[in-house]
Amino acid sequence: MPELPEVETIVQDLRQGILSRKIVGVKFLTRSVWRKRVPSSALLVGVRVTQIKRRGKNIIVLLSNGYALIIHLKMTGRLRHQDRHEQVAKHTHLIIDLDEGQLRFSDIRRFGYLDLVRADKLDNVDYLGSLGPDAMEIPKEEFIKLLKSKRRIIKSLLLDQTVVAGLGNIYTDEALHAARIHPRRISSQLSSGKLSLLYDSMRETLLKALAARGSSVDNYVDARGSRGSFQDQHLVYGREGKPCRVCGHVIKKITVGSRSSHFCPNCQR
Repeated sequence: MPELPEVETIVQDLRQGILSRKIVGVKFLTRSVWRKRVPSSALLVGVRVTQIKRRGKNIIVLLSNGYALIIHLKMTGRLRHQDRHEQVAKHTHLIIDLDEGQLRFSDIRRFGYLDLVRADKLDNVDYLGSLGPDAMEIPKEEFIKLLKSKRRIIKSLLLDQTVVAGLGNIYTDEALHAARIHPRRISSQLSSGKLSLLYDSMRETLLKALAARGSSVDNYVDARGSRGSFQDQHLVYGREGKPCRVCGHVIKKITVGSRSSHFCPNCQR
């Protein structure tokens, strides 16, 4: 958390709020959130934001000087476009002053990270280059072939960012329920028809979550500081002990590959 829908929502917000804005100042408040060393402020000040995109769960802010700022929110990170007169929240680690407002990165648990690299070297960044195809972009035929070729537990496989990028605990649980697949099933043993249904369920779930501006199950807020609402539509995630909205059976929670998994024992086999 945040996963693909939440990260994409933030990216879309930032495109509306900071695209073409000029960076006029920067405050490095916490050095440890940088993957490598803290960059020189000279690489940020005086340049403009030219593009904002998502790669997996990474936010990439391209700059006019040929550099790219990479932000990964991990579990509790927030990236917000705010008025410079708003009070700075506790656990804020970076403030970028723009010619209109500020971009602020905060993270209570400090699992999130920042990086600044040459934009033409993005494909050489190890944690970006190792990502599999994006969950919203991979063609169905490739998805089916990829999952059939792996003899792994389906829940763990979907969470593996080197296989399919963007999914996390929430949307794997929701997609598997919609496709009526038990989270412990072995991927290679699933029929092509079942994997086709999983692909459709995954995309439909992600699109619904995007329309609802993500799921705010913990502290997620978008770049404007607002909560998402897809948590109100969850069929299984976070609903342990509650009735399945499809069949009425009690939702259970188990551990799959060290991760919690919510599922309906009646719907998912």
